[in-house]
Amino acid sequence: MHKLTSRNKAVLLLEDETVITGNAIGKLGTTTGEICFNTGATGYQEVYTDPSYFGQILVHTSPHIGNYGTADDETESDSIKISGLVCKNFSSHYSGKQATKSLQDYLVDNKITGIEGVDTRALVQHIRNKGAMNCILSSETDDLDSLKALLAQVPSLAGQDMAGKVGTKSFYSTGDEHSDYRIAVIDFGIKKSILRYLNFKGMFCGVFPPQTNFEEIKLFNPDGIVLSNGPGDPAPLDYAVKTVQTILTSRIPLFGICLGHQLLGIAYGMETFKMHYGHRGLNHPVKNLKTGLCEITSQNHGFALKPQKVKNLEVTHINLNDHSIEGIRAKDRPAFSVQYHPESSPGPNDSRYLFDQFIQLIDQQRVSKSTIGMIA
Repeated sequence: MHKLTSRNKAVLLLEDETVITGNAIGKLGTTTGEICFNTGATGYQEVYTDPSYFGQILVHTSPHIGNYGTADDETESDSIKISGLVCKNFSSHYSGKQATKSLQDYLVDNKITGIEGVDTRALVQHIRNKGAMNCILSSETDDLDSLKALLAQVPSLAGQDMAGKVGTKSFYSTGDEHSDYRIAVIDFGIKKSILRYLNFKGMFCGVFPPQTNFEEIKLFNPDGIVLSNGPGDPAPLDYAVKTVQTILTSRIPLFGICLGHQLLGIAYGMETFKMHYGHRGLNHPVKNLKTGLCEITSQNHGFALKPQKVKNLEVTHINLNDHSIEGIRAKDRPAFSVQYHPESSPGPNDSRYLFDQFIQLIDQQRVSKSTIGMIA
């Protein structure tokens, strides 16, 4: 077991030169990334392994982290994707019945550096006021001059193709190949729970690398296509936008999630912007403009679609905290998307109806094709 020791101190230096000190957790080392915060009280392991967090140092608003340990099946990818961890009270002891190791051991095994003993309430208020920024975290040195020099070399997430770094490198499939629905999933950094739930709903999934062109996807003979979540800025993903536009022309039903939602919007001519500090947590209220109902959602994104009227596209969901766009639907094609995570994990299940909506869209398209065939 990797025990914590108060002799190991750590320092967090923000881009605006704010300095925060605390105790080291995880692997002793130095790490950099964009600082962000998550408001969820549980599900920390799923959060750490979500590829959408790639390149970010995460601050927990929940005051106690590590209490229930970690389990092998509570992951959303094959490794931790955050760059570092910041929390208030960190527990290396755990009481979770399904847990196989402590969070401290899990962080060390995954080579993740962190800091605890931080006034995270004050830190989050600072981020909310100043906005997202890069930072450096070290439990190796407290030499601020050297840390500032290293931090100055860290590029902004804006303009970087992060999806290409975390998406699958080769095709694979999940689910029963004899299922009634064949779904092509373009992996920009997909969470395992999305695939698990698609399989649960009776869909056989073929998962493609992010730069796969439509001709390759078409060979899979999909009934529908899912654009997955993923990290960073959608603006540099020109190759993905081109593929989405071709998919739209084919009229194959399309469902976008998070980054996939932004790509669908861009394909229709919308623009994106970097949010002041993003949405990350399990309790974001979203209003469905079609039903008038509110759903509590799981979210993780730092970019969003700009509010603007676009031909053949309508807004279907909005965030009730800041009225940002949370869902869109194409009027001229069988395509829709949401900015949040309907599969949850962690989070509430309010939005899982969207998977049924996707199936209905596929069924409607099948009927439409059958009708056209009969007329012909």
